[in-house]
Amino acid sequence: MDRLRKALNQQPSPAYEPLDDDPDGDSTHRKAPRHHFSWLEYSIFLLLGISMLWAWNMFLAASPYFQHRFRTSPSLLASFPSALISVSCVTNLVSMLLLTHLQSRANYPNRIILSLALNIIAFILLAFSTVTFRNVSPGVYFGFLMSVVFTASLATGFCQNGVFAYVSGFGVGEYTQAIMTGQGVAGVLPCIAQIVSVLSVKDRDTKARKDGSPVPQESGKSAFAYFLTATAVSLAALLAFFILLRRHPEASAEAKSPLLESEDSEPAPPRKVVGMWTLFKKLRYLATAVFLTFAITMFFPVFTQQITSVRPADTAPRILQPACFIPLAFLLWNAGDLTGRLVTLNPRLTLIHWPRTVFLASIARGIFIPLYLLCNIHGRGAAISSDIFYLVIVQFLFGLSNGYLGSTCMMGAGEWVDVEEREAAGGFMGLMLVFGLTAGSLLSFAVA
Repeated sequence: MDRLRKALNQQPSPAYEPLDDDPDGDSTHRKAPRHHFSWLEYSIFLLLGISMLWAWNMFLAASPYFQHRFRTSPSLLASFPSALISVSCVTNLVSMLLLTHLQSRANYPNRIILSLALNIIAFILLAFSTVTFRNVSPGVYFGFLMSVVFTASLATGFCQNGVFAYVSGFGVGEYTQAIMTGQGVAGVLPCIAQIVSVLSVKDRDTKARKDGSPVPQESGKSAFAYFLTATAVSLAALLAFFILLRRHPEASAEAKSPLLESEDSEPAPPRKVVGMWTLFKKLRYLATAVFLTFAITMFFPVFTQQITSVRPADTAPRILQPACFIPLAFLLWNAGDLTGRLVTLNPRLTLIHWPRTVFLASIARGIFIPLYLLCNIHGRGAAISSDIFYLVIVQFLFGLSNGYLGSTCMMGAGEWVDVEEREAAGGFMGLMLVFGLTAGSLLSFAVA
């Protein structure tokens, strides 16, 4: 732990390179003193990162339950996954665009609090819908589900904009890394839960898909537990964030939380409004890199749901049968993603001072897309007949590159803008991330 703590507190040594091609080498970059690193604050930002994407992963983990609710409506059964992704991405993007423009008196702590409160309300309602109103028509439940997805996506937009802007004010890159790591953790845990749930169901309790792969029936009780877990994570993050606000009241002096304001407090002065084009000129390599990274990443869910083991399903062990193999592939990707985010914990292994290199690496990730075509898509056979090749070389390394480059981009943004522009830069980078996710989601439909 002493070695890890020493590595975390060590200042990076390479010199900065100006982003603007100024012949005199002059840059508008100005560095501010870092806050003192704290493991407690690192843990709080880690929890905020988990809560940011936990809701989305809960929707994926509960997919069998939603299939059960729509089983009597073939059209809704086929269309609800696409509808879920579309509503989520569009809502998230629009909310991020609006929030990024509202900088002048932006109350980033309140945006975080509001996002967590919305998640708590949405998932309490979704949890109780598993034990009440079970006899409503599929159409009515679909409308309810899309409303919950809209609310959760709106909350995610508030959370992404607020958290990335708020953490940028600390000037501690490790705290941004904690958020990115928390997002990785939120991807790994639901995959593990899904695999365990499949392996724990006996063969006679399973129901075959149309393609013949067995899928365990999701009971209302298990779905209730899923959604209450999401509620608990958001509640824990909310309480932890209140602790952080009380430890650093100066960090929210310009945008106080209602719980911290007094009757005599005066309105906060407006912030310096930083245009997105100004931020893009200073962050053009990192902003474009984070956009490309997550746009390319969104192709992996399409392939992962279509690729099965090279072993025939009737002779393969249960872990290699589609019901387990597909979540196993998701697990390997998310494990790689989490590993990549953890690697950036060591300042010596990051590329935040070489943004052009990060940009070129984000383009090079496109090589993974044709690698998927070498695998066993829809059971038609694989050019490279090896599950190890697919799970490790393709899935794990693809996830590793996403976690590493995504964290590097988000951590490096605060190093390339003026001190008073850091909060705006954090929100801007979050917007570019969402742009990438949305663009990748739309393009992935063509691949599907």
